[in-house]
Amino acid sequence: MDAPKIISRRALLRGVGVAGAAAVAAPAGLLVSTSDAGAAPAAAQTSAGAAAGRQVYQHLTASEAELLEAMVDRLIPADALGPGAKDAGVLTYIDRALGSALASSRAAYTAGLAALDRYASASRGQGFLALNARDRDSVLMDVESGTVTPGIFTGNSTQFFSMVLGHTRQGMFGDPFYGGNKDFIGWDLLRYPGVRTTVTAADQKSLEADQLKPNHRSAYDNEMFVKATARNDAHDQDHNGDGHGH
Repeated sequence: MDAPKIISRRALLRGVGVAGAAAVAAPAGLLVSTSDAGAAPAAAQTSAGAAAGRQVYQHLTASEAELLEAMVDRLIPADALGPGAKDAGVLTYIDRALGSALASSRAAYTAGLAALDRYASASRGQGFLALNARDRDSVLMDVESGTVTPGIFTGNSTQFFSMVLGHTRQGMFGDPFYGGNKDFIGWDLLRYPGVRTTVTAADQKSLEADQLKPNHRSAYDNEMFVKATARNDAHDQDHNGDGHGH
């Protein structure tokens, strides 16, 4: 059987493209300019979490993080073309953004992830995390198409799927400054050569020949761009009290 379209990496990449990578390099609404802010801090870890080798997220609960990671791992899975959303740190991106630009989506994530797990249990006899990859894909296809059992999702399940897919793309292909696109995985996958403030004639020729080597630089590695940090506009003070936004 053909692989479900929702997990077709090629289809996802066609939906983004190199131009899309540039467009999501700085997700709309995520920036708050500051004079001295550095890169957004990594998600805090408690001593217990660090000892167990597990990341503790700032805004997602442990169960939400597990479900979301499993979901994004099927939306852009690792395959012969390269690493996927899980490897690219998409979960870190979404978690940070839920405290800033995506704060309005926090309730939708709580309700949607719980509904996803309920639907998996009701329709497949096991929670989403207990399912194999093919059954997870099947569940997500139902969620995407809106054919989920009525009453499980609040509103339309398609809206939840579209929201997570959009945020997954942002985390996969956006500027690494925001926590995703770890090690420039997303940009390398698209063969995006990176942000450049100047392009020489030789660079242009190499680009046209598809031979321009990626520079693996964040936009904020360039002095002409003002360092900025993501912040929850409703809370000017950092939740960790370190004086920087998220």
